[in-house]
Amino acid sequence: MLTIVYAHAAVPGKESKLHLPVSSQHTSPDSLLNQIYQAMAANNLRAAEEKADALVAAFPNFRLGHLIRGDLLLMHTRPVAALGAAYAQENEKLQELRAEARARLHSIRKRPDPTLIPRALLMLRGDQKHVLVADTKRSRLYVYENQGGQPKLLADYYVSQGKLGIDKLKEGDRKTPLGVYYITARIPSSRLPDFYGSGALPINYPNEWDKRTGRGGSGIWLHGTPTDTFSRPPLASEGCLVLTNPDLQALYKLVDINNTPVVISSQVEFVTKETWSKERRHAAQFFEGWRRDFESRDLKNLLTHYSSQFTSANGTRIASELGKQMATLQGKKNMSISLQDMSIFYYPGFSDMIVGTFTTVVKVGSRKDTTRLRQFWIKDKGRWTILHELRL
Repeated sequence: MLTIVYAHAAVPGKESKLHLPVSSQHTSPDSLLNQIYQAMAANNLRAAEEKADALVAAFPNFRLGHLIRGDLLLMHTRPVAALGAAYAQENEKLQELRAEARARLHSIRKRPDPTLIPRALLMLRGDQKHVLVADTKRSRLYVYENQGGQPKLLADYYVSQGKLGIDKLKEGDRKTPLGVYYITARIPSSRLPDFYGSGALPINYPNEWDKRTGRGGSGIWLHGTPTDTFSRPPLASEGCLVLTNPDLQALYKLVDINNTPVVISSQVEFVTKETWSKERRHAAQFFEGWRRDFESRDLKNLLTHYSSQFTSANGTRIASELGKQMATLQGKKNMSISLQDMSIFYYPGFSDMIVGTFTTVVKVGSRKDTTRLRQFWIKDKGRWTILHELRL
């Protein structure tokens, strides 16, 4: 059985002089939990109790905080080695609280270096102010701000996911999907049952890739918790991502509808700025190669950018579809094509797949036509090619 072990159980009468004052800048539940454990590791029961009191005062419906406070009180009478010693017997609720404690403590102790960047975030369009990155293994949601094209860590939150884990396939499987999604609406608490807490942010599951691969289901949201519940266990939802109500409200204010990406991964890979810049340039190069051959109207070269497994949204053969497009452009003088407002992401769940969304601007003389495209690229035999493409 997995348990949370108190690294050095505090011994009454042998307290160190460690002092951890309560600060308004450090009253997040994760920060206070970590400070409690620091005090216990220093064998300072009094400081740990002060922090536990501050924790339950600030978050009165935080069950994990009350459980730890109960353990601290029990330490006055006997040694306590594992979380939940005050419970009369083992039960599912205790196991869930231990799982939450593990997730919260691990995330704050292993918080990513703010100078590192999630590898998946290759390129953000200029008007995408924020991007949300969910790491289901860490039970964490990271919020990045777009600062001149480079993601900067703004905040991170504890999050619950589907009861049966990740990689959603069908309706009712109690799993959270993996992929790149977008916030599609804000639903205020006034329009929802109390179960969803302070509001909800639906995402566009199933997206185009989900539909292509036969994934089904619907109604995947980021939402809050009931008013009598501060947080839920790491595996607790029907597939949604569940945050505390204060954290959900923070997100509620900053997202842009249909323009805030939500990247849900099994485990986020963080890389240095140098590695990120190199991979970003590389990805941009194969989109540029496609643009260049499209502009040259060379059908043979253009077809080399498409996978032999390619499928279009309407099921037509790519050679036929591109042939028709090239025929309409032949003989046009002073024609140019540019790619604008581009975003590029490594697609979660696949080691070698990228999704790029952009606007093609075709200029012929004074005329200008624009088309919003989304392309899914895969690495096949060492070469990146387009597997799926659709107009938005």
